[in-house]
Amino acid sequence: MQVKFRLRAFGIHLAVSASVLVLTLLGLYLGWYRWPGWYLTGVLHVAAIMVAVDAALGPTLTLLIANPRKPRRELARDIGVIVAVQLVALVYGTATLWQGRPLYYTFSEDRLEIVQASALLPKEIALARQQNPVLAPHWYSLPRWVWAPLPDDPDTRARIMAAAIAEGQDVIDMPRYFRPWQQGLPALRQQLKKVDEVPVFTRREQQALKERLTELGFPADQPIASFVTGPGTRLLVVFDPATLAIRTMIRPPESRRAR
Repeated sequence: MQVKFRLRAFGIHLAVSASVLVLTLLGLYLGWYRWPGWYLTGVLHVAAIMVAVDAALGPTLTLLIANPRKPRRELARDIGVIVAVQLVALVYGTATLWQGRPLYYTFSEDRLEIVQASALLPKEIALARQQNPVLAPHWYSLPRWVWAPLPDDPDTRARIMAAAIAEGQDVIDMPRYFRPWQQGLPALRQQLKKVDEVPVFTRREQQALKERLTELGFPADQPIASFVTGPGTRLLVVFDPATLAIRTMIRPPESRRAR
């Protein structure tokens, strides 16, 4: 009787916890973290903590404390404490993922970079909504591929470059300067390289990526590649030489997988 009661309490708690967690993570994934967002932002450790607390630890604690001989008020109090801890972990994890959600994949100068919501200052968001409303970010904005050129005015360019060196705020953090992706394709074409010329990869990685390109049916000896970076991560990006459509993105060889 006692074992059956505990297993029933565990099953109910697990089903409810897993359902809430799956809906939360699935919504964030489908909206913002689809490939390559989840990889470039490195959010798996946050999701792992949420799963550990909400789908594993919480129901397990309920299994341990559930006892049919306990007064119902005491049992409800104990389970309430467990649920409160789960909710704190869920809210914290969801807020972290929300703040770090990808808003843009930018091409600027010679590279592609991901821009997360946390990188955009409120004043820059306000300026973008005034000066560039079409590409300005909103709370409901989904990730967009954009071109982020430096402004034509030399003084403004110099100020942005100086700020990037001193403060870390670059033009990719200033959506008021963003332009549609298609407008940047001629500049992007000039920056495409052969795989063994892409500078962010080691020689060993370049060789492995060339072999992977050949396996996928792409010419490894033509300038069809660039790279996209995130916080501490990078991917090889392969373009169609005619249309400049992105054909695939490949991880470095230590954990590679083409998408």
